[in-house]
Amino acid sequence: MAIELSNGLAWSSQEKAKQHFRDILARYADDGIISAPADHDDLLALLERYDATVSVGQTKLGAGVRAFQRRMNRSEGWQTAGFWVLRLDDTETDFSFPTAIAGKPKAQSGEFNDACRAAVASDIKAAKACHFADHADLEGRVACAVSGVRLAEKEAHLDHAEPTFGHLVVVFRAERGWQDTIPHGVLTTPDDNQMTTTFVDPDIAEAFRQFHQDRATLRVISAKENLSRAARQRNPGKGIIRI
Repeated sequence: MAIELSNGLAWSSQEKAKQHFRDILARYADDGIISAPADHDDLLALLERYDATVSVGQTKLGAGVRAFQRRMNRSEGWQTAGFWVLRLDDTETDFSFPTAIAGKPKAQSGEFNDACRAAVASDIKAAKACHFADHADLEGRVACAVSGVRLAEKEAHLDHAEPTFGHLVVVFRAERGWQDTIPHGVLTTPDDNQMTTTFVDPDIAEAFRQFHQDRATLRVISAKENLSRAARQRNPGKGIIRI
């Protein structure tokens, strides 16, 4: 699908557009201002696309853009580099360039999935640390549950064996009668500086956390292997952890 921005930039596919903005991101250090005029203009045109196609209610442009900045976005269990908008009124917010390029809001099911992941992120992080503390060899390595290769903690992910995380989310929704739609007010709405969607009611977050503890089967797996298998079914194997 062709992507065209208001400043005349155009690409024949989303992937080519994403690569353009990845290249801009790579040219700057963390906390660096996007100083090249052409890079600033491209980001401004992309932000206009975001507000025209993705934003619901509050816009990312807000009172106007003073500058863009590269920052590390951090939340429980993950971090990634991204662009931030510094506005003329001294407010600021992040925005997702892949989402802007896609030109449509994330599906409700995806937002619910994000809220579920946020609810258990600290549990998963703790389970990984505990597994390494209990099972690491003298070099601080444990075996990948798929390949058997010994992994350092930074090389490993904690992966859901059967049932997959997606399956757990589907079952949790069904048990609450939300398989067709999610009631208004269950999920947080987009806001400045909000890294991920979460549950408005902490009791729902805790309910999913307990559901996950009861039913999830986790295993240590190579980060590279995990990313390559992300779209495929996973089978239980050695290295399983119960939490």
